[in-house]
Amino acid sequence: MGDKKSSLSNLACGLVFFLISALPCFGDVSYSVPEEMKRGSIIGNIAKDIGVDVTSLSARKARLDTDGGHRRFCDINLNSGDFIVSERIDREELCGEKASCPLKYELVLEDPLELHRITLQIQDINDNPPTFARELIKLEIQESAVKGARFPLDEAHDADIGQNAVQSYTLQRNDHFVLAVHTNTDGGKYGELVLERELDREEQKELTLLLTANDGGTPQRSGTVVVHIAVLDANDNIPVFSQAVYEVSLPENPPLGSVVVAVSATDADEGANGEVTYDFSRISDKTKKVFSINHKTGEIRISGTIDFEEESVYEMRIEGKDGAGLASHTKVIIEITDMNDNSPVIHLKSLKNPITESAIPGTEVGIINVQDKDSGENRQVRCSIQQNVPFKLVPSIKNYYSLVTTSELDRELVSDYNITITATDEGSPPLSSSKTVQLSVSDVNDNPPLFDEQSYSAYVTENNKPGTSVISVRARDPDWRQNGTVFYSLLSSEVSGVPVSSFLSINGDTGVIHSVWSFDYEQFRNFKVQVVARDNGSPPLSSNVTVSVFITDENDNSPQILYPAPTGNSLMTEIVPKAAHAGSLVSKVIAVDADSGQNAWLSYAIVKSTDPGLFTIAVHSGEIRAQRDISESDSQKQNLVISVKDNGKPALTSSCSVYLLISDNLAEVPELKDMHYEENNSKLTSYLIIALVSVSTFFLTFIILIVTIRFCSRRKPRLLFDSAVAIPSAYFPAEVDATGTLRSSYNYDTYLTTGSRTSDFKFVRSFNDMTLPTDQTLRKPNEITDTKDSAEDGFKCATLLDPKQVN
Repeated sequence: MGDKKSSLSNLACGLVFFLISALPCFGDVSYSVPEEMKRGSIIGNIAKDIGVDVTSLSARKARLDTDGGHRRFCDINLNSGDFIVSERIDREELCGEKASCPLKYELVLEDPLELHRITLQIQDINDNPPTFARELIKLEIQESAVKGARFPLDEAHDADIGQNAVQSYTLQRNDHFVLAVHTNTDGGKYGELVLERELDREEQKELTLLLTANDGGTPQRSGTVVVHIAVLDANDNIPVFSQAVYEVSLPENPPLGSVVVAVSATDADEGANGEVTYDFSRISDKTKKVFSINHKTGEIRISGTIDFEEESVYEMRIEGKDGAGLASHTKVIIEITDMNDNSPVIHLKSLKNPITESAIPGTEVGIINVQDKDSGENRQVRCSIQQNVPFKLVPSIKNYYSLVTTSELDRELVSDYNITITATDEGSPPLSSSKTVQLSVSDVNDNPPLFDEQSYSAYVTENNKPGTSVISVRARDPDWRQNGTVFYSLLSSEVSGVPVSSFLSINGDTGVIHSVWSFDYEQFRNFKVQVVARDNGSPPLSSNVTVSVFITDENDNSPQILYPAPTGNSLMTEIVPKAAHAGSLVSKVIAVDADSGQNAWLSYAIVKSTDPGLFTIAVHSGEIRAQRDISESDSQKQNLVISVKDNGKPALTSSCSVYLLISDNLAEVPELKDMHYEENNSKLTSYLIIALVSVSTFFLTFIILIVTIRFCSRRKPRLLFDSAVAIPSAYFPAEVDATGTLRSSYNYDTYLTTGSRTSDFKFVRSFNDMTLPTDQTLRKPNEITDTKDSAEDGFKCATLLDPKQVN
């Protein structure tokens, strides 16, 4: 038997497979192959048959799906396009006794989505021999049987169909019986023993015959059974079933042990000859596992699981036999009706994960396939998707859906989606199932860096150390990884003609701005710089922010004394009338400070004086006034040392000396020869004598000149010396307010004689009606100031003497 099957298998491998015309019931393409083919055997070339380029099969993710989710048995070679056998195919196991045994496949191609239906017809080969349900057939025949009496025998069962099924029977040669072969209503063949020579129980009580069943396959296969005949007294009636065919409808999943149908047969004989027993006479192994029969009552019960999706129709033949061995047969057909016992199954066939956030609405993300093993309305499925996600399901072909976007995606708002797909069938009650698809959104550089502030202000103290941290700026980019990595730089610009990079530098990673050099508040007080934040995307995106840098002042400048002239210049002496009363303005110390704010607030103090109780100085204005009335006993020469201090921390100071001469008129000027100063050397007396002689000479000449001029014109100013030229000096403010600006300006005019540059007269006149701007306090006016000799002009004369010219 094994050799026969091996040769048959070799013959099957050598068959030439051919493509048959597609039938509407089978689909687009149909193939026909014999069962039991070797794995890897080629059935046909699908790519050629459906007109698809074989090189595109892999790119389009070609795959085979089975109808109903059964075993595949076949596969497709993506490299060659061949349709090959991947598993052993047993037609009897798949289809049983059905004449047609198709396997249905769906060839799915993506991009674009295509579906081709493929039907594979499994042809029967003679790989099963005929078999009998029992190893021994027992017959009891009355000896009174007449010649020509017929006795039906058990039908042999062959799992093959058609020509490969049972075709003939042969009976061992004997003296009493011949074999007659008949065909029953369903096409099966069975044998009957025909009595050709009467039996004689006294001569022979029993006979043993060998019955052989042969099929029509090549090579032919056969099966045998022993027929044991016991010779009895006459039994002339056989059981008769109430129905020739029993048809029953049974819902799937019935409880075990429940009765499906009860067959019934009657026998007209009496006693043991009339007692009928029931049994299966022809049944497949699969059916035998599901049903059982009560031999006495004929009830067929459920003994296994019945699933409509596995088998929808069961057929069996039932034998009714009386006590004498006479039997008759009936057929039972059980149709299984479908129940909605299978929930839809969702298959994710393909998924583009992650999907870029720049995907336009309508972009296909994935392909969903939904299967339901039930039939009819129970198989009709509706698919839906949860709300509040930018995706939807678009029906495609058959049970396929495309998952597409419905709006633009933004990774910065939602980076991952859990999309729940629900499939519900039309059964009663409906069944449903869900599947969650996880989808990530990949980043696109669509967000520029944004600074935390619209603008920044930084304050740096002057004289800072180079490298000092000035300010830290920060920009945020919601993009991911390199698209969200921010680098900082300074926008190229200039401050007062100097590149900004000479002032500041920035850490490209942290955004910390450092000073490059030491700032000086007195040079410039503020400037602006543009900081650029650029991400690392492709192409990169950037944004700018303005950083205003303000230089704050430090007390790094000492007060500068403008009047009287600092030490080293000409010695300046002012004339004080002897009749000056307490509170009279004697002189004024003028100083400025290059710093600002409280660092430029100046205060004045007398630190040393010839007569400590005679003069006082205003703390804020620097005005020197007589503290009491001047008396005859006061020294004619007064020397004041003035200290000027700013309000910085620590405070800086400067000092100067003010020389005062108490005298009522210039006639007493020659007495200056007796003046001496402690700090000058012995030459001072000589210089003073020379100066007094010169002044006297010039004074007389000047008086003559004044008289002459007044004679000519009343409007001309009266000069004190002949041939003198008046050269206006600077305008110095007399008072300084709390912020360092000057108030109540005084005009100091210096007149130099033509004969000497060192002997000076100073006329002081107060201007209460005019305040000069600060930037003009060091400029000389272009016009000579007219002088008036009237007492209303507040005329005061101060003589400037250079001690170097006085002997």
